[in-house]
Amino acid sequence: MNNIMGLRRYEVTETPGGAANRRRTTRFPVCEELRYRVMHKLSRISGTGKTLNIGSGGVLFTTEQKLPLGRTVELSVHWPAKLDGSCPLKFVAVGRVIRSEAEMAAVRIERYEFRTRASGERIERAEIATVA
Repeated sequence: MNNIMGLRRYEVTETPGGAANRRRTTRFPVCEELRYRVMHKLSRISGTGKTLNIGSGGVLFTTEQKLPLGRTVELSVHWPAKLDGSCPLKFVAVGRVIRSEAEMAAVRIERYEFRTRASGERIERAEIATVA
């Protein structure tokens, strides 16, 4: 198993239904707090959830509602590893929703960065407003 930024790699060869895994990238079983925000003029969808897994190509996470397919989303994830062993980090990514269900979504990452976060910073439950 590889260890990147404090995460252990895993590869799945079959899905629960027995179908072959078609992912091109490795996924890491990361379960961390997450904040998401749909970035669209006419939409004010945001919320909190937890990551289910993260790979270099995307993120699978829980949601408070179904996210619109194809929309650009910004994600902010508390990262489990610390910079120099003491400075908390957050993973901030922007990508498009490629799969969405009532309580789960997958986002293909288009760009990302790591930022430092305050040691006491928590993800609070966000107010959700949708403008039609």
